[in-house]
Amino acid sequence: MISRNVTIKNSVGLHARPATFFVQKANSYKCSIWVEKEDCRVNAKSLLGVLSLGIAQGVTINIIADGIDEAEAVDGLTSLIDGGFADL
Repeated sequence: MISRNVTIKNSVGLHARPATFFVQKANSYKCSIWVEKEDCRVNAKSLLGVLSLGIAQGVTINIIADGIDEAEAVDGLTSLIDGGFADL
């Protein structure tokens, strides 16, 4: 199991379209992935779960992955967020 803290940089946070791309990316990995904000942890492969966290610009989240491709998953999701979803 590995985890990494990431700060959301894009102006709308992790809402609507960016959340959809985040969840699609998470679903491309075989491992279990969670997103944690403060005390709340949700399945990163669930759009409703991710949206329920209300992640705005400047908020730091923790991405947690456990499974065969956990390192690749955390790296991929972190790159997506760090890039501000610019490549979408």
